[in-house]
Amino acid sequence: MSHNNLFWLYTVRALRSFTTAFLTVAFPLYLAAGGYSATRIGWTLTLSGVLTALLVVGVGFGGDLLGRRTVIIWLGWLSVAGAALLSWTDVIWVVVLASGLGGVGRGGGAGSGGSWGPVFPAEQPLLAGSVDAQHRTHVFGRISFVGVMAGAAGSLVAGLPALLHARGWGWLPAYHVLFGLAAAVSLLMVVASLAIREVHSEQPEPDSPASQAPPISPWQLIRRLAFTNALNGLGFGFLGPLLTYWFYRRYHVGPAELALLYALINLVSALPYLGAARLTQRLGSVRTVTITRALGLASLLAMVWAPDFVWAGLAYAIRMAFNSLGMPARQSFAMAVSDDRYRSRISAFSQLPSQVTSMISPAVGGSFMDVFLNIPIVGAVVFMGANVVTYWLAFHDVTPPEERKAV
Repeated sequence: MSHNNLFWLYTVRALRSFTTAFLTVAFPLYLAAGGYSATRIGWTLTLSGVLTALLVVGVGFGGDLLGRRTVIIWLGWLSVAGAALLSWTDVIWVVVLASGLGGVGRGGGAGSGGSWGPVFPAEQPLLAGSVDAQHRTHVFGRISFVGVMAGAAGSLVAGLPALLHARGWGWLPAYHVLFGLAAAVSLLMVVASLAIREVHSEQPEPDSPASQAPPISPWQLIRRLAFTNALNGLGFGFLGPLLTYWFYRRYHVGPAELALLYALINLVSALPYLGAARLTQRLGSVRTVTITRALGLASLLAMVWAPDFVWAGLAYAIRMAFNSLGMPARQSFAMAVSDDRYRSRISAFSQLPSQVTSMISPAVGGSFMDVFLNIPIVGAVVFMGANVVTYWLAFHDVTPPEERKAV
């Protein structure tokens, strides 16, 4: 186990999650403050998502062929550039370009720990290569824990525009300060990325279960993950980018209240990540993913009937806590059944359909919100529910090497 490499991977995730957390809350509200309608907000997020999807493809090939450390460093520079541009201008095409290249406002939502976006296909193989198979899920849970805790602090920063507005600042200049802060933290992320070493999985002992060939071919794995992730992307597209706007419209809350809510949700979601490895040992990876996600969706649906902001926030926090239990198992499983040589491409091309479909939902959801306000919640439950079912059907008979019992 490469503890030094894990330290720097954790550090980069913490810095990225810190900025992602407050940008996810602030970016839709920044657009609303600029006079954007729900429909226009949805289309802005969709167009920026096109650029993000292209980056995912580039990272998939670049990670395997040029080095995963290299592409993480370049993604850090793009985050610096995107946030800096947003702090400087409100011109619509610049906003779309900057948010797409920098991944602004597309961080996976509260409690995700930063497990989203183009950096994912480069980061995951580096994590898997820095640890032995028996500890992989534990490490994936720990890095998500680090990300969530950093995200909790970052969510509080999303209240900065409200504080500045109370002191006489205009809303747009106040948000520009926030984007400037994101550029500065992203620069620190670039510096920390320089210390990461390129590592690959060590060859296992010949007689160990891990020495066996992957239980599924790379093409089969990509195809099954792509289909299930496409459904998940449709659901996330309804939920992630539009959720802060839904809270704003449904309960008339602003950035200060949402910043506090997202910080609390991050804290609630943190501890389950540390218990994910133990649950996976009991249930197995695929069963852990399907059970926890199903319970999380039930909590998400309850938000539709929440009488006030507090109850809606509580339901969402419970949903994210269940999600936290299953996410490390899902990530570790994908790496466990992948050939190390193709891990970045497998991660990228299995995630690409999610990126593409998540572009569609904001535009559709934003258009319908003016006539059916709960469309982000209902749309997310429908498509994420389909994801749970198809994920079980696709992988219930695929066992990662470390879960195979000795005969």
